[in-house]
Amino acid sequence: MWRELRAHLREPASARPRRPSTLDAVLALAGIGLALLEGTTRDGLALRPLQIAVGVGMGATLRWRTTAPLPALLVAFALANLLTLVGNVLALPELGLSSSALVLLHVYSLLRHGSGREVAIGLGAVLATYVGAAVAGEMHGLKEGIGALVVLLFPAALGVAVRFRDIAHRRDVEHAQLRERQMLARELHDTVAHHVSAIVIQAQAARAVSSTRPDAAAAALLAIEGEALRSLAELRALVGALRDDDAAALTPQARAHAIEELVREAGARATFERAGDLEHLAPAVELALHRIARESLHNALQHARGATRIDVRLVAESDSVRLTVRDDGAASPARGRAGFGLIGMKERATLLGGSLEAGPMPAGGWQVLAVLPRGGARA
Repeated sequence: MWRELRAHLREPASARPRRPSTLDAVLALAGIGLALLEGTTRDGLALRPLQIAVGVGMGATLRWRTTAPLPALLVAFALANLLTLVGNVLALPELGLSSSALVLLHVYSLLRHGSGREVAIGLGAVLATYVGAAVAGEMHGLKEGIGALVVLLFPAALGVAVRFRDIAHRRDVEHAQLRERQMLARELHDTVAHHVSAIVIQAQAARAVSSTRPDAAAAALLAIEGEALRSLAELRALVGALRDDDAAALTPQARAHAIEELVREAGARATFERAGDLEHLAPAVELALHRIARESLHNALQHARGATRIDVRLVAESDSVRLTVRDDGAASPARGRAGFGLIGMKERATLLGGSLEAGPMPAGGWQVLAVLPRGGARA
């Protein structure tokens, strides 16, 4: 149990913004405004200036609830404890303003963004505040005490739930990227196996004619050199980023020319346009173009609401190839968050030295734009 506790304390903080967001600024202004409004209009306040000052201070801490969740929580709860202490010393009733309930946002933010050590310290401060309020007699009866504890811990449970959801999504994204890399590794195996087979055949031919036909042997050696250089280019481009311990099966290679067949299979509303020279593309680039086109067409058919047209355009330029897939469908919730197939395609394009962008177009519809170098990534 002690080992598990230490492991939890070493858990790093989740990704959080470096600067306060607009939402944090709005919440802080709302907290300050509510404290000023309540402090100036509410009757029966025993220490109005102190209560207003504490309420304003607690509201102001909301500006740093995501960038510095632990310090913001400690300051906010320290101000709450100050009012409790003053009330005990002066034998006054509860001094806190109703607007101070916004301090519960700090509990959510701490569990959502804080590290394991920060969470332990912050929850300790929260429980200390709860115990202090109970000792001061601010909670009357067991039911009120349990209710106050539930109110304190509910934001914490919500923060943990949101944090775990994001962690699960991040792991799914990493898994999609890993699968794409493994697929690339298999395809690289097939490509290199093809080149090596050609090298072996040429080497055998060169050895057979080396004594009788030197010119033919020289031509075979030149072919061997070309195949070897192409193999090295593929290896240098990808093998450093890929790992796959499983044996790769030799499978047929999809090519860029097969994209037109994918478009035909998509139905009458899909059109295809091709321009430029698509010969002499790196095998990995051809495979990437084919897979990106297939994934984009699938997404358009499945998620584009009311789409009447899907346009696929493949343009080969002097040093790059551009693939564009557009549809005129309305946005759907499935497109609001990057799908794992799209994440895999973006990973593939990046590894090959290119780029992939996907999103809604200003005039409506959805566009996927991939730009890949003709020869793949350069070492």
